[in-house]
Order: sequence, then structure tokens, then C-alpha cells
Amino acid sequence: MKAINIHRLIPLASLAMGCSLAIMPPISAQPEAVQQNLSELRPFTQSDSILSMAGGSALMDQAIAAISAKDYDTAVNRLKEARQVFNQLSNFHIELANSFQGLDNSVYDAERESAIAAGDMRDTATYRLALVHRIQGQPELSVPLLIQVIRSQSPVSDLGGKSYQQLFELGFVNREFEQPQF
Repeated sequence: MKAINIHRLIPLASLAMGCSLAIMPPISAQPEAVQQNLSELRPFTQSDSILSMAGGSALMDQAIAAISAKDYDTAVNRLKEARQVFNQLSNFHIELANSFQGLDNSVYDAERESAIAAGDMRDTATYRLALVHRIQGQPELSVPLLIQVIRSQSPVSDLGGKSYQQLFELGFVNREFEQPQF
């Protein structure tokens, strides 16, 4: 019968119980190697990470290129993917912010800012997706997307106002909306 190394089971048990990796013994690595590979240890700071602002922006860039090439099906797919990435980022950051509310205001503020930035990008992707559906002659797919942008951004924001204007041009709403002057 093979002997079980109890020291290997402790980290697994800690993970199973929801304990943080921070309390586990460090993985043996040379400090120089760790410094050299810091970017590998922080994968979400890399531009090739899909679950990042850069990853979502790359999808948006691909969608814009597809629109320029009149490849609307690819544009729709990339914009849907970008919306999903930015929505997940926004949700994750707001969940983190809420976890730190009252504990550390600097973390709370930073995570809230990240959530807002991701939400703005999600709304931009949503607006562009609505425009592509409109170009494709599918205004019925544009309407709920435009309404989502207005609900998220407010009608008085630039993107919210543009979304309402699109609804007016489509004939979904009958009354124009003039932005209030502040």
C-alpha cells in the first residue's frame, strides 16, 4: 500500500474548504524567476486575456473591422462576445466592490470604477450591435438592445440619447427627446 503524503493533502483540503491560497506554503521557486515571470503570474493584465478590458476591446476592434468589410454576421458574433465579456467584468468588479464596502474604501472605489468602465464598454458594444441589426434589416432585434442602453446609461447621457434617437428613427417611439441643457 502506498503511503499518503499528508502535506500534499493539506492544500487540497484548504481549497475544498474555501480557504485562500495566501495561507498555503509558497511554491518553491527562485525569486529571480518569479520577478522575471511576473506577467505570467498576473494573466489578466495581459492583452491576450479574454476576461479583461483589453480582451473585450480586441473583440470590439474585430467587430469594427468586420463591419468595414460588410461581414455583418462576424460583427454580430464579436459584439455579442464583447458584451458578454464586459458584462461579466462589470458584475465581477461590482461584486468585489460590495465585498470591500466599509472595509477598505480605496479598494471599494477602485473596483467600482472598474465596474463602471466595463459597464460603459458593454453599453457601447450593445449600441453597436443594435446598429448592425438595423443595417441587417432586423430592427426588431435592435429595439431591446437600445432600451437596455437607455436603462443602463440614462436618456440624458450621450449614448442613451443616441439610443433613444435610434428608437425614434425606427418608429418605435413617436416623440423626439431633446437633451436638457444643464
